[in-house]
Amino acid sequence: MIEMGERLIGRYTGQLKGPLMICLGGMHGNESAGVEALTLLLKMIEVEPITNPDFQFRGRIVAFKGNVRALEKGVRFFKNDLNRIWKPETIERVVATPIWELKHEELELRELIEACHEEIEDYQPEQIVILDLHTTSCEGGIFSIVREDLESIELGIELHAPVIRGMMTGLNGTTLHYFHQSNFQTPITSIVFESGQHDNPLSINRAIAATINCLRTTGHVRAEHVENVHDQLLISHSRDLPKVAQLMYYHHIEDGDEFKMEPGYTNFDAVKKDQVLAQDRHGPIKAKQDGLLLMPLYQEQGQDGFFIIEKHDPSTLPKRKKVAAYIGLQ
Repeated sequence: MIEMGERLIGRYTGQLKGPLMICLGGMHGNESAGVEALTLLLKMIEVEPITNPDFQFRGRIVAFKGNVRALEKGVRFFKNDLNRIWKPETIERVVATPIWELKHEELELRELIEACHEEIEDYQPEQIVILDLHTTSCEGGIFSIVREDLESIELGIELHAPVIRGMMTGLNGTTLHYFHQSNFQTPITSIVFESGQHDNPLSINRAIAATINCLRTTGHVRAEHVENVHDQLLISHSRDLPKVAQLMYYHHIEDGDEFKMEPGYTNFDAVKKDQVLAQDRHGPIKAKQDGLLLMPLYQEQGQDGFFIIEKHDPSTLPKRKKVAAYIGLQ
């Protein structure tokens, strides 16, 4: 069993009581950018009061590694995708099983759940925010994946990147499926941020910028203490992309499919109906409709071949001032 120090990236508690932000990096072991970003961010927060005497931090931020064992080997996972097993039936079984009988991702899941709940019990916050940092196997634009509640959407908007809705139906068993109100007594908001390609150094910088923007939005830090460079970095990498998009199609890979994505695709590439996107043992895989491509798979592990999204109709969004301003209705 891994000691907390091996899973814990770091923790910072402000002098003022406030929300608890739990940040997760490396839920997939080949996505180390989130871990590196959170390590650097916590060092930045720690030294900020030295260079800025007026700096105040409300609440607590704690950062955990996700799949610790897979991160050590640089593989996405060993037996199961850790970000696909956050299902009620799996969690119920894993929590009830003696920990010494658990292996691989089920052990990671058990330890991560316990770490998060221990943090909540220790700090007793009035608000919880979950930020799950990821990267993709392809190049292309950055984006946020949100739950369908207004708080998650508004948090995504503050990250200055496309907000992708509907992914909860395309994917199953992710952190977004677990970290929601029905599983917690304390108000909770969760969001996923995809900061770029796995090995691109800029993915680390963008993950740092997104986390800082989250801290500003949730009131952990004051807006005047956040440099504009963080907004500019995110905006520059999402320019000309849709502000909000909706999942329209998801290609799931079955065991033995021998799936292989056609080369050269990136996030938000425009595709046409019947365009060949990939191949498997059954033959060419064609786009079911016009749209924008998201997360084409260019790695050996994983069962998510690709997603097709389309620009969201702004009129269907909740009529909150912040959302309306973001999509240009005000």
